[in-house]
Amino acid sequence: MMRSLGRRGFLKWAGAGAAVITVPTIAGCRPGAFELCAGPKSKAAGGIAHYFEGFGIGSQVFDRVMAKGLSRGGDFCDIYLQHSVNHWTGMEDGQINRAYGSVDLGAGVRVLKGDATGFAYTEELTEQALLSAAETAAAVADGTPTARPQAIAAVKVKNYYPIRLPWAEVGVDRKLPIIEQINSAARNRNPNLVKVSIFLGDEGTHVLLVNSEGRMVEDYRPMATLWLTCVGMKNGRVETCSESLSAREDIHYFSTDRIVGHAHFVADTVEEMFSAVEAPAGEMPVVLAAGTSGILLHEAMGHPMEADFNRKGTSIYADRMGQRIACEHVTIIDDATNPHMRGSINVDDEGEPGQRTVLVENGILRSYLHDRISSKHYRVPPTGSGRRQSFRYPPVPRMRNTYMLAGPHDPAEVIASVKKGIYAETFANGQVNIGAGDFTFYLQKGHLIENGKLTRVIKDANLIGNGPKVLESIDLVGTDLTMFASGGTCGKDGQRVPVGFGLPTVRAGEISVGGRNA
Repeated sequence: MMRSLGRRGFLKWAGAGAAVITVPTIAGCRPGAFELCAGPKSKAAGGIAHYFEGFGIGSQVFDRVMAKGLSRGGDFCDIYLQHSVNHWTGMEDGQINRAYGSVDLGAGVRVLKGDATGFAYTEELTEQALLSAAETAAAVADGTPTARPQAIAAVKVKNYYPIRLPWAEVGVDRKLPIIEQINSAARNRNPNLVKVSIFLGDEGTHVLLVNSEGRMVEDYRPMATLWLTCVGMKNGRVETCSESLSAREDIHYFSTDRIVGHAHFVADTVEEMFSAVEAPAGEMPVVLAAGTSGILLHEAMGHPMEADFNRKGTSIYADRMGQRIACEHVTIIDDATNPHMRGSINVDDEGEPGQRTVLVENGILRSYLHDRISSKHYRVPPTGSGRRQSFRYPPVPRMRNTYMLAGPHDPAEVIASVKKGIYAETFANGQVNIGAGDFTFYLQKGHLIENGKLTRVIKDANLIGNGPKVLESIDLVGTDLTMFASGGTCGKDGQRVPVGFGLPTVRAGEISVGGRNA
């Protein structure tokens, strides 16, 4: 059972801010050489210097592993190596009550034969383990080998999330003041709070991708996440709000202004909820608020544009390329290049550079999100959208940061155009049928719109509709595109990856609204 510690006790236990996590033995690190797990120390003879040389894996090993992968007639082979270090520190009721970390290390080997994928992974970074994984992946093919690994050349990509200080160099003595500051700011803002819970997470991930076409590319992916949950009680009524901040940033991301602003937002939301009323039921116009409502764009409209669903004919957009699917004010982007955003990637998990993809341009469907398999199927360039949760999974087409560009309408004009409807602000979760685009989203907080004005706060409503139809019904698009700086994580095919989203204020046609009593 974990003992709660105050700040002073925690620092004493941690050795005045030194690393407090006991790191287990990592498969693949050579005995007596644990320091090598922090990164490469030397360049292998005749090879290309890269991070994973510190684990004894050089260019010659890659050549032999890919040769094994192609030995049964595969068309293509790639190797994905990953080393991640994560830390979490938590506070509840003013006491530090959790501090733990994890280390993940391994490699995945993929072999492609046409549209078919052979895949295997190992948690041990040795040549023998990699060869064994390659032999398993190679079983997707059964013929005479024709493809041969090309000479490896390192490829550099742009860095969209440069940082000053890696998280591995940040002790808990620098993290605790952040936690204490947001705790104090929330409690001082709202005297009705009875519980405040905080989690500060940091991550540093090194990845290296090598393929049989001779491409080698590596990336360092930082991540910072701060979760705040506030529970308030007033006149016997209990309300809760939980929200996060997240970015591919270092500790400098958590400035005083950002921390205090976040604390005030969550504490104020709890206070607002005390006066909230039940949402009306029925079909009505819905104005989607800038920023947070981008989750609906991501789930109900973004997923059907992922190329694997279209290649298999399960997406409603499978035969709509080049056709109008929205009004002329609607342009939808999926972007890996937004500086420091949670969903940004310098390189996708197939080795393609991060890029900006226009999915819908002035209402016309222009592109799907492609990985290597779908781009060859459609005979178009990859969009850098092949992503995976970790080395344990093969890549599939995924979103990165998905958003709608700003339009020509004043946000106040958008709200004023609705006589009776709702203004949707904060969503908690949802479900989507990718094929048909049908969705159900839980609206945690919003406002009634009455005679073009925002009136009473509403809570606990369900929005039920069809994503493509809602997209078609959007006719007013605000000038206020806002990117949501939350810890969004997207699930698909049993994998979860970090994503971002954004939206300007938009007016959608009638959506079914169901309250608790509907």
